[in-house]
Amino acid sequence: MPMELSFYYAAVPAVILVGLAKGGMGDALSLIGLPFLALVVSPVQAAAILLPILIFMDMISLAIWRKHGDWTTLNIMLPGALFGIALGWATSALVPGNVLRVVIGVVTVLFCLRYFWSNYGPGAGKHTPPHEQRPLLATIWGSLSGYGSFVAHAGGAPFQIYALPLQMQPREYTGTSVRFFAILNAVKLVPYFALGQLDTHNLATSATLLPFAPLATIAGAWCVRRMKPAIFYPFMYAMALIAAVLIAKEGLGF
Repeated sequence: MPMELSFYYAAVPAVILVGLAKGGMGDALSLIGLPFLALVVSPVQAAAILLPILIFMDMISLAIWRKHGDWTTLNIMLPGALFGIALGWATSALVPGNVLRVVIGVVTVLFCLRYFWSNYGPGAGKHTPPHEQRPLLATIWGSLSGYGSFVAHAGGAPFQIYALPLQMQPREYTGTSVRFFAILNAVKLVPYFALGQLDTHNLATSATLLPFAPLATIAGAWCVRRMKPAIFYPFMYAMALIAAVLIAKEGLGF
């Protein structure tokens, strides 16, 4: 088990950033945190170490946001997401994760830039009404989220592309996101075990980092609960944009 101080200098900030994201502060913080851990261990081992911690954070987030969430969105996105995980498991040795990172990153950058242009560019000021539920698009983006979550740890951006335009209240959006990814992370345990990524060595390392998870997750939820929609949505789109750039940058090898 890696016990050198250099490991914890990277691992502790990574867990704190991921915990803030799990509390509802946006996927970008999680994507900023993951490279910290990948500085001191391989990306595959970093994912294996973080998965049990993510599931522990999911349990805390589910308790915090237990009264919030949109079941209609979950019901139409989850079947596609589960299919995406299964497809990722079946093709994990065939499809380079970097290809998916680049595609998801570029699409999400365009999606976020369109939002900022519409709301803050020339001629801005017109209110964009919330999108209606669209089962076909929900299945497509849900599948990409499940697939991206499994092969490239990039499932947040496709979820946001579908869910953010619905313009749910911040607490409802966060509760929906928490439930969605809690289910995905729990399902991912099976293929991760099958691929041999969750051994006793990595699980023991995960246990040493668990104490940092609850405080970070609670802190993220505390911030979201105090955000008005006028602040929450620009912040979330900004986080999605940063996440997309980081995803694309990693996919291109920069």
